[in-house]
Amino acid sequence: MHGWTGNIATIDLDRGTIRRTRLSEDLARDFLGGRGLGVALLCGMTDPASSPVSSPASDTLSAPLILAVGPLTGIAPMSGRHSFITRSPLTGTIVDSSGGGFFGSELKRARLDALIITGRSDAPVYIRIDDDDISINDAPHLWGTNVREATELLTAEHGGRVACIGRAGESGVRFANIMNDRIHASGRGGIGAVMGQKRLKAIVLRGTGKPGVADEERFRDASEEILRLLRANPALKSLSTYGTPSLVNLINHFKLMPNRNFRNMQFGDVESISGEYIIENYRLKRHSCHKCSVACKRSTEEGIEIPEYETIAMFGPDCDNDDFDKITDANRICNDYGMDTISCGSTVACHQEICGETHELTELVSMIGEREGIGDELGMGSRAYSEMRNAGEASIHSKGMELPGYDPRGVLGQALAYATSNRGGCHTRAYMVAPEIIGKPKLIDRRTLIGKPGLVCIFQNLSAAMDSLVMCRFSSFALSAEEYSDMLSAVTGISYRSEDLLRTGERIWNLERMFNLRAGFTRADDTLPARFFGDGGIDRGEFERALDEYYRFRGWGLDGVPARWKLEELGVASMVFKR
Repeated sequence: MHGWTGNIATIDLDRGTIRRTRLSEDLARDFLGGRGLGVALLCGMTDPASSPVSSPASDTLSAPLILAVGPLTGIAPMSGRHSFITRSPLTGTIVDSSGGGFFGSELKRARLDALIITGRSDAPVYIRIDDDDISINDAPHLWGTNVREATELLTAEHGGRVACIGRAGESGVRFANIMNDRIHASGRGGIGAVMGQKRLKAIVLRGTGKPGVADEERFRDASEEILRLLRANPALKSLSTYGTPSLVNLINHFKLMPNRNFRNMQFGDVESISGEYIIENYRLKRHSCHKCSVACKRSTEEGIEIPEYETIAMFGPDCDNDDFDKITDANRICNDYGMDTISCGSTVACHQEICGETHELTELVSMIGEREGIGDELGMGSRAYSEMRNAGEASIHSKGMELPGYDPRGVLGQALAYATSNRGGCHTRAYMVAPEIIGKPKLIDRRTLIGKPGLVCIFQNLSAAMDSLVMCRFSSFALSAEEYSDMLSAVTGISYRSEDLLRTGERIWNLERMFNLRAGFTRADDTLPARFFGDGGIDRGEFERALDEYYRFRGWGLDGVPARWKLEELGVASMVFKR
């Protein structure tokens, strides 16, 4: 096999056993890697009907945790990524989370396509992978540390790359992250809480292998074309200059900026938290992931992480805050405790709406990380917290996952994408902001749902495929399915066309949908908070008609259930939750 290593390792923490198996060529071809491979493996191991979405979150924490990379990981430009896949303790849905940096490339160099972790250790442990040597090691000295300290200790002892949880993951914060290379988050959905429940503190990787390529000449040609398109793209040039905070002024200008827990759509003055303000007032260093020339991450020369756009939006305007230093402090605390800044910021904003501002922002974030005082309740996420306070309307979520920094009332394609996302309120399942605001691949009318259902399907399918290659989402600003499929064909030696790649994404999407249906989700969950409908917002009748059309494009019934013929056409009918 080229592109893939052909190796999967399964670690059973209950028994302390390690087993190696071969990745089947059919599974590799049909699901690629990363998100797709992890979803296929999880669905073969887990029956969500045994613990439906109405069950306590603790029922979801026993799910396997799968780490997977793709056939392009560490090989193609902008491919330094990996995916963790499990069932979310925040939402009850199937969930995958992609992280950047160098950790995924190191797994590939250690000659593994996937690592499956099952069971729960009686005492804290960490997993060490050093090429073909895999071990489970005692970690009592690491338990109770946060991300920075744990990473430094493990790096000093072993070298290599480290992915770990902080105290938030240990204590079961439902939006806890897994952090790698200290500043890169596999966020959204609480996968860090799953790792904490397993009493698994960290995974340490060191690999020396070199991934193989089937056609070197075609690979060089495909790489040169991709690099040419990346260098010429204006959106990526802006990201390279300002990082993701380049979006702050743009999003506020279009009145899409969440303010005061999405009660308003614009923030009075965003200049003091904008990308332009940051580069003018801070001495910055750029950071890139493996094989990436964009280098969108920033830190100060003192090593303090500069927050991403989503973090600025949620800890800034959504919390009615224009103090950039406070946003930066909240971001740093979240990274060290290992918490998703979108869900954390949104939950704080929800708390402010219900109770008023009872704590200083960074104090409240620290309390959540420690599960201390009111932070214990907030650590359950905004939906659970607001329901405990009999104020469910104050939680701005879809399927239990808090919405990010784009108000759906002004980008109706993104509204439909939020509502139909398989992991809940997420912009990366289909980044409709690209065509509706940025104009990539072309500008479309953001204020209508007409023509959007089919386009949302295509974006969702392409995103699922990209997450399985595994490629950075920002590459889609410059590349199409044609460039991805050309690179995939060159690396693997298997002929992939654009339509093959999109069909792979569709296969993954339908398998995820079936998982969620088995877990108890229905059409009623494909929606948005009530405050977004009516009174100058989204017309509910138009939204429901668009949802009907979306289901028809998908080959699903109007109840949102995939038709048997569609599952057979995609080749997943026989494997849906086969145990």
